[in-house]
Amino acid sequence: MSQTMLENESLSPYLSFTREEWAGLYSADIQPLTEWEVSELQGINENVSLNEVSSIYLPLCRLLNLYVTSSQQLHLQSNAFLRKQMKKPPFIIGIAGSVAVGKSTTSRIIQALLSRWPNTPKVELVTTDGFLYPNAVLEQKGLMGKKGFPESYDLKGLIQFLSQLKSGKPVVEAPIYSHLEYDILPDQVQTISEPDIVIVEGINVLQVPKQKRSKKQNTQIFVSDFFDFSLYVDADEEEIKQWYVDRFKILRNTAFQSPVSYFHRYADLNDEEAVEFALNIWNTINGLNLRENILPTKYRAHLILEKGKNHSVSGVKMRKM
Repeated sequence: MSQTMLENESLSPYLSFTREEWAGLYSADIQPLTEWEVSELQGINENVSLNEVSSIYLPLCRLLNLYVTSSQQLHLQSNAFLRKQMKKPPFIIGIAGSVAVGKSTTSRIIQALLSRWPNTPKVELVTTDGFLYPNAVLEQKGLMGKKGFPESYDLKGLIQFLSQLKSGKPVVEAPIYSHLEYDILPDQVQTISEPDIVIVEGINVLQVPKQKRSKKQNTQIFVSDFFDFSLYVDADEEEIKQWYVDRFKILRNTAFQSPVSYFHRYADLNDEEAVEFALNIWNTINGLNLRENILPTKYRAHLILEKGKNHSVSGVKMRKM
């Protein structure tokens, strides 16, 4: 489907909402999160307001709750029809978007809000960073310069993890990634036990392999096949690039100061050097990955959050049912 058709609502599979229209879909008498809670959930260089939570995330989570409730009811009806008592597997939400666009903050706010609904008290958040190959493997494969590209992930491990979740396995484990050490933490795992909802956040979650299937491959499983709902956090590349540079400068003065930080060698860069270094990373890695692998997956999502200045959501696109 062409870009023109996707942007023309009469032809597009998406409905478009302005910020005001979206905010008017649902409201609550009580603010669901406190200002302190929001400050704890937001990422570096982001300033999510209580108004943003009420206007954007509360209607979004009410919509998600409707989807989850419908899924739970269908499961009960199916059990009755099949005369089986199968445990309901978790509802899985995929959240995609560029580096520095604010996926992690979006994911944490959604997790916090959804856990307040009585039928989904246990909401887990998993990032696909944990399924990056360890640095030693990336170096062996010659992929350190393409960290974050599709080929740098243990896709088989990620699909196995999602398959275990959807099969109803009581306890599932995921690897843990340290942004401070810039590597997988050996012998450390995130343990997930019988969740109601699992949010899977990562730049790669809506991607499909580029390589052509061999004649022997009759089927191919994608990460997104396991999602019950998916979101894409979108913004203009120039905005994202600036957010990335601003974040790098903040990290230079904070996390990079730690001697154990992988990026400690850049802690003494002055502003001009920090901007030059961050722009080089963006132009050679993150921006390239965005254009080649991430942005093309945007219209595979059920819902698109469109961000403008200061990380504020300016509009929402929702796939027509």
